[in-house]
Amino acid sequence: GDTLRGEKASLDALDYYREALAKKPGASQLFNKAGITELLLHRFREAAKDFERAIKYDHDYADAHNNLGVIHYLQKKYGKAIKEYEKAIKARNDSASFYSNLGAAYFSKKDFEKAGIYYNEALKLDPEIFIRSSRNGVSAQMSSPEDRAHFDYVLARLYAKIGDAEHSLLYLRRAMEEGYKGI
Repeated sequence: GDTLRGEKASLDALDYYREALAKKPGASQLFNKAGITELLLHRFREAAKDFERAIKYDHDYADAHNNLGVIHYLQKKYGKAIKEYEKAIKARNDSASFYSNLGAAYFSKKDFEKAGIYYNEALKLDPEIFIRSSRNGVSAQMSSPEDRAHFDYVLARLYAKIGDAEHSLLYLRRAMEEGYKGI
């Protein structure tokens, strides 16, 4: 299933995960993998059910909580997303992507102070988290160009805070190009 998912054969991967679940019905990791595959297919309702089943069998399964948070985030249910991301962090606090996702949910709620706090935590755990995901991860979910510009400004400040002038200037330039007025 993992190999097929990696080869973008999502439906075939899903068949393998479902077959494996028939043999091992309480396997949280299999439910999580099936949920990720459903998510890739944009089957959000089915993905959420798989993540919820993974959590049912392992209440502290951080990745499943994070992935369920992603579903809520994509459905613009930011409060529910925040709760799931917080559960993921409580279960495992060493994942930069969990903090980044939590920051994105607060950013979408326009709570920029809390977003900055969690983005900063993500940056501490992985200084390149935003470099790798800035054009396809969190930023792809921005609802407006103004939000994108503000996001770039927040990143510029975060990189400045840790002394990374090169990335700070890069994101400051992007924020200015995209019309951020608060500089």
